[in-house]
Amino acid sequence: MSGALRGKVALVTGGSHGIGRAIAERFARDGATVAIGYGHDEQAAVDTVEGIGKEGGRAFAVHAELGSHGDAARLWAAFDEAGGADAPGGKLDILVHNAASSYPVRLPELTEQQFDEVFAVSVRSPFFITKLALPRLRDGGRVVNISSLAGTLATPQMIAYGAGKAALDAFTRSLAVELGPRGITVNAVSPGVTRTRNSAWLEDDPQAMEAARARSALGRLGEPADVADVVAFLASHDGRWVTGQIIDASGGTAL
Repeated sequence: MSGALRGKVALVTGGSHGIGRAIAERFARDGATVAIGYGHDEQAAVDTVEGIGKEGGRAFAVHAELGSHGDAARLWAAFDEAGGADAPGGKLDILVHNAASSYPVRLPELTEQQFDEVFAVSVRSPFFITKLALPRLRDGGRVVNISSLAGTLATPQMIAYGAGKAALDAFTRSLAVELGPRGITVNAVSPGVTRTRNSAWLEDDPQAMEAARARSALGRLGEPADVADVVAFLASHDGRWVTGQIIDASGGTAL
């Protein structure tokens, strides 16, 4: 463990899989106590917590399904019940919004229900989770939003997801100004195609896999740890002078 985050308390939504899990594991290695937010897959959250514990880290699972009104209040209640209240004053140092919803459909096939779900999880939840976190978030804290290149590059096959991530980017910039007087930095990290369960279908489509690799200047897909290491920098003392930025963590995709 590096100790860069020793004594810090972090919450990572969508922390039981993929990029979120990699972020949680990296924070724990750096010494933070990490709350693993999850919505549906309890076993994955338990596995994440146990894995962190076996490595000498500290973590606890927080169950709250995001995407409906009142989800932010339910999440913070679950945070306190699961162990967050044991932190001095129930305080928080690092908040990472990683949970998201997506449908791989173009506009002609997109339903209002799908659109509403994407924006509820990817936009509304971060807004109001953050709002309720403001009294908890220590001065000098960190907020990191996990965005996507779909928010800046044309992605017609995931049009609602891309629009939601673009909204999250706008939230990032405005929140950075809002929280700047408290020394709290707010940034977004924008991955490209990353090896997670959401991209597993590429393994069965060699042509699509090669096309995805070819779009990266580094000639490969991203790994969750590639993104987690960027987030860890922003969460650390070394990232103190970076705020309001949308940081490309895609290996130079579409340069």
